[in-house]
Amino acid sequence: MEERRESISSTQNTSVKRVVALQQKSSLRRREGVFVLEGRREITHCLEAGYEMESLYLCPPLYEHAELTETQGHEADSRVGEILSKVNASARIFEVTPTVYDKMAYRGGTEGMIAVVKSRSHRLQDLNLSENPLIMVLESVEKPGNLGAILRSADAAGADAVIVCDPLTDLYNPNLIRSSIGAIFSVPCIACSTEECIVFLKERNIRILTAQLQDSSLYYDTDMCHSTAIVMGTESTGLSQAWRAAADAHIRIPMLGQLDSLNVSVSAAILLFESVRQRNN
Repeated sequence: MEERRESISSTQNTSVKRVVALQQKSSLRRREGVFVLEGRREITHCLEAGYEMESLYLCPPLYEHAELTETQGHEADSRVGEILSKVNASARIFEVTPTVYDKMAYRGGTEGMIAVVKSRSHRLQDLNLSENPLIMVLESVEKPGNLGAILRSADAAGADAVIVCDPLTDLYNPNLIRSSIGAIFSVPCIACSTEECIVFLKERNIRILTAQLQDSSLYYDTDMCHSTAIVMGTESTGLSQAWRAAADAHIRIPMLGQLDSLNVSVSAAILLFESVRQRNN
């Protein structure tokens, strides 16, 4: 892999400018069909999920320091070598200076590794569901950080998929990837319209449970043992009427304080793990 490496020492390099633009512009990511990924853990999860890499940017002083820090001074275990062994042969490998890396990096502490990765199309018909699926559905989620946190909970709960209806953010937003800590690659995540999602769930006899305060039952009194889709809306406006009408049951989390709502990612975790509890029992 060493002989494939190219060196970049100028922040004015066209490749460097392109990475910066891809980090900042969702329209450019969509147009070029790629996204930017930072950090060893995230890159490893991405490669293990079978994504194809376009280019990889390495900053030796930074990743060597990260390895030594993690091993507390013991011999580094060449995690970079492990990553390079999984990279597709068509990818270009660059070595960059700390100054160049700092220019490209969207966030700090990313261990001297940045990758440009080819996007994938995410379609409902491509989902491979289990016999008794558990699905989290989000309507018009506004904050990438919330979606990333929900993906982590979905991964921990063993959910089959997260479906984002009428999304206001793209699935490869840097903040989403960061907050998911790689769960965007381990949990199937689909973007589609509300109408498409409702038809998909109804055709497969997946029970729709909508989280809402009005006309609802306590979540732990509702059966989640069978094929279930838990549907949540935004914290500000809740769910649309289309979801309320399509629901098989309305559920709520009891609120005992003075405020009337939890963060959507916290609520999602509570409901996902109630399903896990019921199924394990």
